[in-house]
Amino acid sequence: MIREYKLSDLNIILDIWLTASINSHRFISSEFWESQLEDMRDIYIPNSETYVFERDRKVAGFYSLNGSSLAAIFVYPHVQGQGIGKQLLSHAKSQRSHLTLSVYKENTPSYHFYLSQGFLPIKEQLDKHTGHIEYLMSNKAQ
Repeated sequence: MIREYKLSDLNIILDIWLTASINSHRFISSEFWESQLEDMRDIYIPNSETYVFERDRKVAGFYSLNGSSLAAIFVYPHVQGQGIGKQLLSHAKSQRSHLTLSVYKENTPSYHFYLSQGFLPIKEQLDKHTGHIEYLMSNKAQ
């Protein structure tokens, strides 16, 4: 089930975000992700439209929209590959007619996942926070 985020979900969302970020972005130090936790809690999540995927009364993933940007989509690593990300992305597409997102060039599994879901790269850009190259992707032709 996908539902709107509630404040009581915040700690589990932060744990999913941190665990999945460290797991998916091994090319960036875990200390960087840990240093971003406070901003996720105090700035990003409160200022986004966030939905969670819940199975058996447990939150296993989430996504956040900021305007037409898919600002975050994360699933606990131990349940990845079970279609949760596809369901979350499909739900996000139902909320907006046009979506953009950024994904690190070095994160090839996620990049290929977005390609398989109809997103195409628009351009490469430098992430100012990490110094790593990322693709800006869109689900609509430019």
